[in-house]
Amino acid sequence: MAVTGAGGAVAPPLPRRVRVGYGLGSLCTGTFATVPGLILLYYLTNVLAVPAAVAGAAVFLPKAWDVLVNPVVGAASDRSTLRGGPRRPFLLIGACTLPPAFALLFAAPPLRGAAAAGYVALLFLVAATAYAVFQVPYVTMPAEMTEDPAERGRVLGWRVGFLGVAILLSGALAPALAHRGGGGPDSYRTMGAVVAALLALGMFGAWFCTARAPAVARSRAEPSLRAQLAAARSHRPFGFLAGMWTLQALAVGVMLAGVQYFATYTVGSAAAVTSLFGCLIGPLVLVMPLWNRLSDRWGVKRAQGCATLLFLTGALLLGLTPVAGTAFGHGAAALVGIAYAGLQLLPLTMLAQTLAADAVRTGRRRAATFTGLWTAAETLAFALGAGVFALLLAVTGFRSSDAGRFVDQPATALTAITLGMSVLPAVSAAASLLLLHHYREDDTAAEPPSTAAPGTAPSAPAPSASAQKEPGRAD
Repeated sequence: MAVTGAGGAVAPPLPRRVRVGYGLGSLCTGTFATVPGLILLYYLTNVLAVPAAVAGAAVFLPKAWDVLVNPVVGAASDRSTLRGGPRRPFLLIGACTLPPAFALLFAAPPLRGAAAAGYVALLFLVAATAYAVFQVPYVTMPAEMTEDPAERGRVLGWRVGFLGVAILLSGALAPALAHRGGGGPDSYRTMGAVVAALLALGMFGAWFCTARAPAVARSRAEPSLRAQLAAARSHRPFGFLAGMWTLQALAVGVMLAGVQYFATYTVGSAAAVTSLFGCLIGPLVLVMPLWNRLSDRWGVKRAQGCATLLFLTGALLLGLTPVAGTAFGHGAAALVGIAYAGLQLLPLTMLAQTLAADAVRTGRRRAATFTGLWTAAETLAFALGAGVFALLLAVTGFRSSDAGRFVDQPATALTAITLGMSVLPAVSAAASLLLLHHYREDDTAAEPPSTAAPGTAPSAPAPSASAQKEPGRAD
């Protein structure tokens, strides 16, 4: 069946192999976004005996580096003349470097304390850079493979489907492997190798299967973070929306970093992290269609408010686990998981609507500029979530140890673990509601249109001095 592209032109649908193959790349993006946030901090403090504050820095700084390197990778990809197109060679470079770096990250060297933290931080920096090399061009490709919105939606549908599979699979598999046989260094080495294989499957699969993908458009993003921020300052709706999502990503990042500690010290079993994570993420695929229906019926902004309130309620209920029991804690986690499905879907829907309105209003394709900032804010928020939880552990006297011995924790640290999984995410979610309240989907109508011709996009990279005015790289 033919599809209608921009300007009414009829274009053939993308081959199924391209759609599915592109979706395979989400096995990488979902896995790398989940596993380090879930177990890396705990690996440092409870296997490599790294003090909590130092461990937090080792997790936060490499991910914060992503915020700086993403625009560099985007600009390099935009200007690339490599054989195989501007995007796919970067997918191959990332596929060749991220899996081995990830395996080495959890190789558990014979180091402890600050030396171990330095080793992990260095490998995590390499892995984060390799991930950026893959991910930034990857999210650009759908807009360049087809100009038909419906066909692009089908491509992104495969991406979202594989993303859910990746989060569920990696989030359940990695902790189970890491805690097999007592959770020693050998278990973490095995986990690192298995997850690296999953990363390689998704990355090489996306590179290989998109070899015959058409290139119907070429777009470019702003070449620097400063230029992206300058563009965003002129777009109030995007500012409120991105701020809301940053606070919600911070809440999720704190929970991801804390769930392993919550399982070990509040529930009383390190292995319980698998069932808790299942409750948090399990509803993702099941209830996401329900949030979509609610969005259609009530409007996406109102549905987003409901999801945020449900997340806030579930987070606060988690804090009652020490007195209400393990089953109650799992039920509260499931409530958070139902809300999390909405928080994954609805902000992206709002973002797509906001960017579509911006393109109509200004006649410029600036999607990549705004999605680049969106991704950078998300990355920074998740990293900051782990850093905040680590700082909370440090100031309340948490005692780090290696895998060979169990250390009793002071009551202040145990209380902090429970509060960090409940009150901190709830406060961040509540703050996000304020920004959601100020977000107006029709604010863009008041802004003056650009004089640029609608839909124009130069076919070749422009000099850096004028690149700040170029249309963006669409996601």
